[in-house]
Order: sequence, then C-alpha cells, then structure tokens
Amino acid sequence: MKFQVGDYVETIDDVIKGVVQSIDGNSITIETDEGFPLRFEASELVKISSDEIATELSNQKIYSALQEKEAAKKPKRALPKSKKERIEHVLEVDLHIHQLTNKSKGMSNYDMLTLQTDTAKRQLEFAIRNRIPKVVFIHGVGAGVLKEELYYLFRRYDNVKYYDANYQKYGLGATEVYIYQNPK
Repeated sequence: MKFQVGDYVETIDDVIKGVVQSIDGNSITIETDEGFPLRFEASELVKISSDEIATELSNQKIYSALQEKEAAKKPKRALPKSKKERIEHVLEVDLHIHQLTNKSKGMSNYDMLTLQTDTAKRQLEFAIRNRIPKVVFIHGVGAGVLKEELYYLFRRYDNVKYYDANYQKYGLGATEVYIYQNPK
C-alpha cells in the first residue's frame, strides 16, 4: 500500500491510529491521536478512508453532545476533596472490547481475550515507566475469565498490589492496581 505524509492510518496488530509524519523507505513514522511519534513498517499499517474518519468523528460528536446533555440535567454539588484525592493521579483503562477495537465482529473469544490482556499489559508497563501509582482496569463482570487473566498478569510483577476497585464508582467490574515506586 502506498502511503503519503498526512494520511490517516491504523496499525494492523494494535489499536493505534495516527497521521503519517514521515516516510523513510519502508519505515513510516506516525503521530498517534495521543500525540506520540511511533515508527512502523509499511506492512504493519493500513490507510483509513475519509468515510471511516467521518463516521468516527460523527460518533464522537454524538457522544459528546449526549454527555453535555446529561451534565446539564444533573447539576451536582461537588464535595470538597481531600488533599490525597486532589494530588492522586489514576489511570483508568477500559478493557471492554468495543472500547479497544471497532472490528470485533469476526474475532474469536480467544482473539478478544488476547487483545484485552495485551492492552492491559501495555498500559500497566506504561504506568510503571511513567511512575503512575494507580491504575484502574475496567473489565466488567461477565464470567470472570478476563478478571482471572488480569490477576495472573498482575502476579508476575513484584512491585504491584491489586484489589477490587471502588464499588461506588466502578461497581463490581473493575480492579485497582497499586504500583510501588521503590520495589524492595
């Protein structure tokens, strides 16, 4: 596939989208939607058509309009937060399959579980690298297969402690991970 600078692309094996910034032979550098420059081989990328981009943008507009409408309905009076809550940075990772990919229709259960666990591992390692002390993985209730896979993943790390997340905020379908910054 022929790429040009400015094309909107998506990776084949991951949930990364971005704009082509530079092309060096078969190596292509993209700037992700989050603003990070990443380098891929041309065979790892696929160009996204303008129809798909328009659909995605219109879905985002609809979602943001619904959010604004909901916010206007229920004015909440915020309670003053404690010092710990104001300072604390928490990374929330939603592992529901529809949040990770638009193309889950042809995927087997194994493929979906693999995508979810790979995403969880990547986000956990990102948090460790960037010294983010807490990560909340939203996995849903379901049959508990993903939750058990996550626990298996977390047990591989010495500097990680995990437990059920705040029930009032997340319900039963979330696990909070605390990352010790100075492992012993």
